[in-house]
Amino acid sequence: MSELADTRTGKVGGATELDALVIGAGFAGLYQLLCLRDRLGLSVKALEAGSGVGGTWYWNRYPGARCDSESHVYWYTFSPELMREWEWSERYPGQAEILRYLNFVADRFDLKRDIQFNSRVTSAHYDAAANRWRVSTEQGETFIVKFLVTAVGCLSTANVPKIPGLQDFKGDWYHTGHWPHEGVDFTDKRVGMIGTGSTGIQAAPVIAAQAKHLTVFQRTANYSVPARNVPLTADFKQYVKQNAEEIRTATHQTYNGMFFKVDDRKAVETSLEERETIYEAAWQRGGLQFRAVFQDMLVSKQANDTAADFIKRKIRSIVKDPKTAAILSDIDHPYAAKRPPIDTDYFETYNRPNVSLVDVKTSPIQRISESGICTTEAEYPVDIIVFATGFDAMTGPLLRMDIRGRDGVALKDVWEAGPRNYLGLQVAGFPNLFTVTGPGSPSVLCNMPVAIEQHADWITDCIAHMRAKGLARIEARPEAVEKWVAEVNEVANRTLLPQAKHSWYLGANIPGKPRVFMPYAGGMIRYREICQEVAARSYEGFALS
Repeated sequence: MSELADTRTGKVGGATELDALVIGAGFAGLYQLLCLRDRLGLSVKALEAGSGVGGTWYWNRYPGARCDSESHVYWYTFSPELMREWEWSERYPGQAEILRYLNFVADRFDLKRDIQFNSRVTSAHYDAAANRWRVSTEQGETFIVKFLVTAVGCLSTANVPKIPGLQDFKGDWYHTGHWPHEGVDFTDKRVGMIGTGSTGIQAAPVIAAQAKHLTVFQRTANYSVPARNVPLTADFKQYVKQNAEEIRTATHQTYNGMFFKVDDRKAVETSLEERETIYEAAWQRGGLQFRAVFQDMLVSKQANDTAADFIKRKIRSIVKDPKTAAILSDIDHPYAAKRPPIDTDYFETYNRPNVSLVDVKTSPIQRISESGICTTEAEYPVDIIVFATGFDAMTGPLLRMDIRGRDGVALKDVWEAGPRNYLGLQVAGFPNLFTVTGPGSPSVLCNMPVAIEQHADWITDCIAHMRAKGLARIEARPEAVEKWVAEVNEVANRTLLPQAKHSWYLGANIPGKPRVFMPYAGGMIRYREICQEVAARSYEGFALS
């Protein structure tokens, strides 16, 4: 058996030779592996740093970790049979259920036999003479491959802020993106949580329910809309099974890969009374649909202000202490210009006697002592610190690896002033390297599985085209990269998205990171059309040889 495997993968001088290598075994890596292996018949492996499949959902096991897309769209749609075989239990699936689903898919398609776990990639260097990528792992293995696909996720490089004194802290500390698999017991513990983005908003209510006391340290106040999570009814589960194809088609035809469309009406043309009724209904329904009730919400500041004002009034009506309510509703950016969280009892949590809020915008954190967190005004004794401080998003997972293209040029140097690529798929000077949902693609601005399937299908079709035509090399042309970077910026600037100055969409959460709006904001449906047009015009903007 091992002899057969060696023949198929071609072991040469201790290195494993393959047609293709996929880095990562989350949603993207699993589907890309399936496409290249089963559709094209390539010799291919996936390398995964973790000890199991799941990607984001393998690492992010923090309390309250849950998807913010509804379950009937947060899954693979490439197989209607698969859609009918799996049954979700809730409107918004939790981390454990999503991880079960991804293991179910991996087992259903026998993917694990071609995934190497506990294998973190450290470097990938392109050899122009051989037209091969030489990939090395932390474990000392080498792979020589023709095609390299990074499926490393947009949110997988944890950002632990460099606060002086952390090494002296006598208690325990955790980052939500690297949560212990056995969980953390908060019973009788004083917990300090730093960060109030989407993760902190999910985690706070669950930690508060168990901890002796929770102190939340907030730098940037955030909007949030109730998720209204509920168990799915038998009728709805049946509806999903019977309408699998329709659900798939609908997600391919929407701006954000969801099962709902953005409404045609404009907030600025709607009377105050009617607008209030519409917002109230959306608030009661819950979820991300709140941002879809008016078509001008993300392009007109005047329209956006109506939504922002509504949510701020809701916060002040829920939170009983006026001072706390004022800090929570002192929001400095347009609604949905940053990732718009949805929650279960987040603002209600501040009404608990064992929860307090510290505004670190007015009194910043200076250091961590042996026994707590020190701001400019006070020391807060804690037993456990939770960093809900997010990730070095989009570029971080790629730049963490030493990726070098033609002539040994490093990706980190090419991207020194911000990410530069074509369609979010390829970088000039890096032949046969594909990035799944990288910067420059819709990725984090839409429902991820829809974006992932589109990317993986496009990459698979591209490689199939190359093989059919006897082509060995594909690379983005520098002029195509220039045009695409300009397009990504231009599209973003037609919206309110760049107005959120502290957004990780801009890399603003990482000191020293260039401030560049990274995702493509033109919508998934438009992006899909552009990619199809490029392929139809013999891969326009790419040099094939």
